[in-house]
Amino acid sequence: MANKNLFSSALAKVLPRTDAVNEAGGDAYAYGPQALLAQIAATGTLSDGFYADAQDQLAKALDAAQAVDPEWVAKCAVYARTSGSMKDMPALLTAVLSTADPDLMVPVFRRVIDNGRMLRNFVQIMRSGQTGRTSLGSRPKRLVREWLENASTRQLMRAATGKDPSLADIVKMVHPAPASAERRAFYGWLIGKPYDVAALPKEIAQFEAWKAGRQNNVSGPLPDVPFEWLTSFELTAKQWGVLAERMGWQALRMNLNTLARKGAFQVKGVTEMVAARLSDEDALSKVRPAPYQLMTALTQVGDGVPLAVQAALEHALERSLVNVPALEGNVVVCPDVSGSMGSPATGWRKGATSVVRCIDVAALVSAAMLRSNPHTRVMPFEVGVVNLTLDPMARVAVNAAKLAGVGGGGTNVSAPLARLNRERAKVDTIMIVSDNQSWIDDRRHGATATMNEWAKLKRRNPGAKLICIDIQPYGSTQTWDDRKDIMNVGGFTDAVFDAMARFADNGARDWVEIVNEVEL
Repeated sequence: MANKNLFSSALAKVLPRTDAVNEAGGDAYAYGPQALLAQIAATGTLSDGFYADAQDQLAKALDAAQAVDPEWVAKCAVYARTSGSMKDMPALLTAVLSTADPDLMVPVFRRVIDNGRMLRNFVQIMRSGQTGRTSLGSRPKRLVREWLENASTRQLMRAATGKDPSLADIVKMVHPAPASAERRAFYGWLIGKPYDVAALPKEIAQFEAWKAGRQNNVSGPLPDVPFEWLTSFELTAKQWGVLAERMGWQALRMNLNTLARKGAFQVKGVTEMVAARLSDEDALSKVRPAPYQLMTALTQVGDGVPLAVQAALEHALERSLVNVPALEGNVVVCPDVSGSMGSPATGWRKGATSVVRCIDVAALVSAAMLRSNPHTRVMPFEVGVVNLTLDPMARVAVNAAKLAGVGGGGTNVSAPLARLNRERAKVDTIMIVSDNQSWIDDRRHGATATMNEWAKLKRRNPGAKLICIDIQPYGSTQTWDDRKDIMNVGGFTDAVFDAMARFADNGARDWVEIVNEVEL
């Protein structure tokens, strides 16, 4: 008789064979085209990661976009922008639609290209040739022109911050029709052509007068223009304090060290004002900063930033976690603390590399879950499980830092499941936060070690669920995606917590189901 362990039909149903090799050389399961594009759209930053560079990620995204129908590309673009707050990927997928389905691109463009930064991203990608064309083309050009013509003066001023391409470059490309003398003067001023000085928007006129006054050693009030226009000038500490009050919440978060370096916090009242703005409940509800953004700010903050401001940032971090679901029952969170998790969470990019590492994100998620459910068990892992005790009453930043300090070693995603099986532990929900590049437990045949351990655990805990958060989208997973008890989810934005909550409530269980709900 044939070996029952090898040829059991029940085993084949539960433990499918692997069909891919991950970036670290271990066996894995490949995502289907729809799941792959949804994952890349929700998490991809087109930057160099630990295992693959930006060009590899771009090629993978374009291949996945070609393998699905244009409607799915459109849904991924809209979801990534409106729910994931992504920038590069939504612009890339909109550009893909310019050739895949120009009619569908029109409504997608109008929902995705929602500010000047996104407009510049779209134009840059279109002209790069990566999506099949090196110019805008008639319909994209019309949409860009329409965006410019419908934008307010304030929106155009904000869009005029940045280059490659600059807003002036874009105006020269598409030749928008000025609807008023003021808009005509603005375009002339922007691209360096003759213009009617008297017709300039008052903000631009104030800016030009302020610059002229500086040349004549006349100091006037700062003009009401985007703060980036003023930072190249030599400003006093008091003027930097004025900018601190004017800049947006996110810009304030990102410029705390600059304010300290320029002496703004030495000006009476500035420290209190900045702290109040950062911790303002109404502002936090409106901006909805992602936890990793606040972790970035806390990681970067220098000694010159007052403790009151740092405390306000910590308050904002705690406040940002209100959307973390309070999962019921016996919850186990398994953050990957292996060597590859020391890479930047959003990849390496010259001049724009995040100080937040993948391990910081895993630690933050773990600490957040511990906060929402004090009985959560945290099991960090690398080659094996790392024994570590966290205080559920400690500040989130403290627990995150403690976990992040563990790092090193190879990746063995099945290790925490194997430990739970040896203990015969009772569990309801297991969450693995990793880059999914497991190789220590490579089996070279059959299912992954992770799936084998999960099958053992399920026999003791039939109602258990497994959530696998993939921080960086390399296109494969250690858990078979086609099961109702397993959720593969990508990224580290607020959308991740929403997806987990829905899965816990027996709702949509993966990116495909969630993205498919997008209405175009």
